[in-house]
Amino acid sequence: MLCDVCGERDAVVKVTQVGEQGKTLVQLCERCAAERGVETTVSLSKNPLGEFLSDLQKQAAPSSASDALHCSFCHATLRDFRATGRLGCAHCYTAFEPALRDLLRRVHGSSKHLGRRYELPELAMSEEQTELHELRERLRRAIEAEQFELAAELRDRIKVMGEV
Repeated sequence: MLCDVCGERDAVVKVTQVGEQGKTLVQLCERCAAERGVETTVSLSKNPLGEFLSDLQKQAAPSSASDALHCSFCHATLRDFRATGRLGCAHCYTAFEPALRDLLRRVHGSSKHLGRRYELPELAMSEEQTELHELRERLRRAIEAEQFELAAELRDRIKVMGEV
């Protein structure tokens, strides 16, 4: 399939645009995608973070000690991160922590996150889990109301269900 914009090269990126007229699917080649700010391997240099990282790479000495750092899990190096702007795995954050903190300070002015925290959505509970949750809540209320006979009965029902 050819690019919807230039009509010359093969489309490699599909972009869904939502506007007043509704959804539109646009298929783009790498070059047209990069021109529109869609991140591809070609567009990394147009990305502000990519430009920043490449500037850092130019400033760093070729044999600096920090470039010798590597992740013990995926073996990615700090030089790889500077070239691509991407870490190899979750363990890279620990391996490259000093360099990443410095980068965050330069980009954001701080290395601490001050925004909202992501909270996992509550997963749908099975019927048994829902009943167990209700029993625990009733047990808590019975203890607060000092209804110890009811609390003992509820405790025993919870034990039977396999949870204490």
